[in-house]
Amino acid sequence: MGKKISVLIVDDSALVRKLLTDILSSDPEIEVIGTASDPYLAAQKIKTRIPDVITLDVEMPRMDGLTFLKAIMAQKPIPVVILSSLTEKGSLTALKALELGALDVVQKPTMTALRNVDDHLRNYLIDLIKTNVNTTAINKKKYAFQKENPKKFAGILKQTGSMIKTTEKVVVIGASTGGTEAIKEILTQLPYDSPAIVIVQHMPEAYTKAFAERLNQLCEINVREARDGDSLTRGQALIAPGNYHTYICRSGAKYFVQVKMGERVNRHRPSVDVLFNSAVKFIGKNCVGVLLTGMGKDGAMGLLSLKEVGAFTIAQDQDTSVVFGMPKEAIKLSAAHVVEPLDNIPKVIIANSGH
Repeated sequence: MGKKISVLIVDDSALVRKLLTDILSSDPEIEVIGTASDPYLAAQKIKTRIPDVITLDVEMPRMDGLTFLKAIMAQKPIPVVILSSLTEKGSLTALKALELGALDVVQKPTMTALRNVDDHLRNYLIDLIKTNVNTTAINKKKYAFQKENPKKFAGILKQTGSMIKTTEKVVVIGASTGGTEAIKEILTQLPYDSPAIVIVQHMPEAYTKAFAERLNQLCEINVREARDGDSLTRGQALIAPGNYHTYICRSGAKYFVQVKMGERVNRHRPSVDVLFNSAVKFIGKNCVGVLLTGMGKDGAMGLLSLKEVGAFTIAQDQDTSVVFGMPKEAIKLSAAHVVEPLDNIPKVIIANSGH
């Protein structure tokens, strides 16, 4: 066996430190080289040995996780996995951590669930740690959400989005690790009257609402978390809510979404493949499919199915992907018409959506 992946666990809860140590140490390819109850102790340990990955709580005494994350990314970028509580405050903090360069956010186990961690959390965390992370991609940009709201055309969406014709395009986007920033990069470059967009971003439940609200402050289009029965209209992007699958359906000339529970697909709920396959069934060649950075293979087969029914399909390239997993699997299947760097994807979407 080659060199093990070294992990440093930073959390103020002794129970959580023990739980994470047990979870990660159960994999023979991972070595927990230390734990720390706060960032000051973590910094001392990093001076002795630099870990391959850090798991970081965001709500800690003495120094909060965001301040520590900024210091890490400024001095020596290391893949950081954020453990965050499932609260409104925790959601916003976690999103800020992603903007600052964190690799991904994992829901922190509650005290009542410490001894009964589900297999999904266990497997996802281990897979995330084991993913070959390109640290240069993590720190490629200094992310910071702007404060101003760029919406310039009050009321225009009400005029243009009352009914979608069956010949109009719909854009479906799938992403996982690194996807929050990739999605922000794309949506902020799209014009106010862009085709309807539906997005699956692998995120814990409740985070997607905060994510959509933050994006809505930045974009000319409207962005919000999808609700069951929402219509697809021009100038609007719907984000699939965490822990629920989102399907595109059609009634006459009108597209809408169904949001509902179901079995995990490719170990995810929401699943990109579920969204993409519903687009295959109800939109077909009038769809533009986009598969972005992320670990695993969710969305690869769905993108291929979209291509086979005549939709235009796009995969993000390796150089701009934080984790080149999902796009790589799609490229292997020849599922993408084009493979593009992130900054070019908005132009390609516009060019192929009849805008």
